[in-house]
Amino acid sequence: MSEGGLRLDDFGDLIERPSARLRRQAETRRATLTVPPKAFGRLDEIAAWLAAAQGRVPVRPIERPKALLFAGDHGVAELGVSGRPAGSTVGLVRATLDGEGPAAVLARQFDVPLRVVDLSVDCPVEELPAEVTRHRVRRGSGRLDVEDALTGAETEAAFRAGMALADEEADAGTDLIVLGDLSVGGTTAAGALIAAMCGTDASMVTGRGAVRIDDLAWMRKCAAIRDGLRRARPVLGDQLRLLGTLGGADLTAMTGFLLQCAVRRTPVVLDGVVSVACALVGQRIAFRAPDWWLAGQRSGEPAQAKALERMTLQPLLDHGVTVGEGSGALLALPLVRAAAALAAELPERRSEPAAPEPSVSQPAAPEPAASEPAEG
Repeated sequence: MSEGGLRLDDFGDLIERPSARLRRQAETRRATLTVPPKAFGRLDEIAAWLAAAQGRVPVRPIERPKALLFAGDHGVAELGVSGRPAGSTVGLVRATLDGEGPAAVLARQFDVPLRVVDLSVDCPVEELPAEVTRHRVRRGSGRLDVEDALTGAETEAAFRAGMALADEEADAGTDLIVLGDLSVGGTTAAGALIAAMCGTDASMVTGRGAVRIDDLAWMRKCAAIRDGLRRARPVLGDQLRLLGTLGGADLTAMTGFLLQCAVRRTPVVLDGVVSVACALVGQRIAFRAPDWWLAGQRSGEPAQAKALERMTLQPLLDHGVTVGEGSGALLALPLVRAAAALAAELPERRSEPAAPEPSVSQPAAPEPAASEPAEG
């Protein structure tokens, strides 16, 4: 599984699981804290996972999280498979940069830096800040039902861009990533990827998207995924070509990002169906990689549910939030931070001083008799 010198097989050797020994140590230490064991439910499990990922016990509080949104347009949106017009991702990007998108509001509320990365937004590059477009691979992507989303060179460039972004964050000291996407047509690409990897019929993975589509749009989306699956069949054994066939630059970069985060031992909270689809491709490339990821929320998309089941990831939240854009993962972030803070800062129980052993009273020794004076 390589393309132009990019060796995906290397990830299987480079990625190790978080330390099982340290996880057991964290669980043992948890039993000594002042709050009874299991009283925090899943928070205890999250704290032990974080300790293993950080390589230290006690776990360190989350101090430098970062939210990353990968942005791109998908050519398949031209078919009317989305509740938003084709090519309108630029509006989502601008709203987020202006602080008006849901992810921007939540990131501000939780005091988390937010970064938007344009991989394939369908607009002139001058319309967005240079820092946002620095990793752009192309403008838009091919229509997955009739053509590849990316060329081979573009696929490798997008994958490498994701790896570079993971290295940038790890080198900057980011200790937890909240991952999301800004896309139009992205859930169609994600559904096609998940169906291809799970061997599932298109109708079983086709959802209604963030902006709930009607039945006619759902049927068009289902047909597009079906046609994409037919085109992807010859490349199912090559994950990089599969991403180029169906995924587009944003999903390809997100897959490279997730795998390199696992290499750099940086934990990630996943959002909706798009990030979960990339995680499933990542699992195909390196089976230990999902141990570095948490599922933030259940989005209601059938493809997401299927992929999470395949990776045995249990979402932290299930509140019916379908907006996407990293919102579900951001909503889960306070739980993760709380888990780390509680495990790090709660004191251990003080051992009670041993009670003194009861003394056994002994009968007093008789005083020696006074000597009587001698008789004269």
